[in-house]
Amino acid sequence: MTKPNWPFSVTFFTLTRLLLVCFTWTLLLPGQALADEPNQLTEAEKKAGWKLLFDGKTTQGWRSFKKQTFPQQGWIVEDGWLKKVANVRPGDIISQEQFTDFELEWEWRLAPKANNGLKYFITEERSSPVGHEYQMWDDLERPINKSSTAGFYAVLPPLDKKSRKPAGEINRSRILVQGNHVEHWLNGEKVLEYELGSEAVMAGVATSKFKNVSGFGTKIKGHILLTDHRDEAWYRNIKIRELPAR
Repeated sequence: MTKPNWPFSVTFFTLTRLLLVCFTWTLLLPGQALADEPNQLTEAEKKAGWKLLFDGKTTQGWRSFKKQTFPQQGWIVEDGWLKKVANVRPGDIISQEQFTDFELEWEWRLAPKANNGLKYFITEERSSPVGHEYQMWDDLERPINKSSTAGFYAVLPPLDKKSRKPAGEINRSRILVQGNHVEHWLNGEKVLEYELGSEAVMAGVATSKFKNVSGFGTKIKGHILLTDHRDEAWYRNIKIRELPAR
């Protein structure tokens, strides 16, 4: 039987690649996350102060608004996602912790025509879970308005929706709050920025359903909230890091 006449350089290159792959996996310690593994933090993220608000397995760290327990139905963990079940009304859920200056990131996807939102500056001193809402909606066919995805719901619209992905696809969002400065990001694009208590914000509040909510539009320490708008929605890779006040 005649042996294949492979050039030595090709054989050596292939062998080197195999050894390198094996060596890399050997160095990967148990529990050390790969960059694309969901609901995990890399060592660099941990050193930068990031922490998970959802571990991908349990509902630990979340509870119902004004309750110390998590809803018994309507919110479940499924395949590494925190899922809001359709047509069940368990109510909103909030983070156990409160935050003032922070950077928050998460991934989400929606069912067709679904509507949901993430709120910040949530205080239980108010009678209802009112806060600044980062809107999430299957709204690609609608004109931009104050209810558009990544906008400050009912107060300020996003700049555009070019970075928005259709229902069923995964979106990545980010909120930055430092001092009075706030930014909303969507899939790597900054789509909104505003100053808390500014003339533009307070004018938007004055024409919204929040006009009679004391302190709305200004900065407060508060919880993170995921809304229950009846529709099906999924969340994962929810992580946050606290920032020094500007």
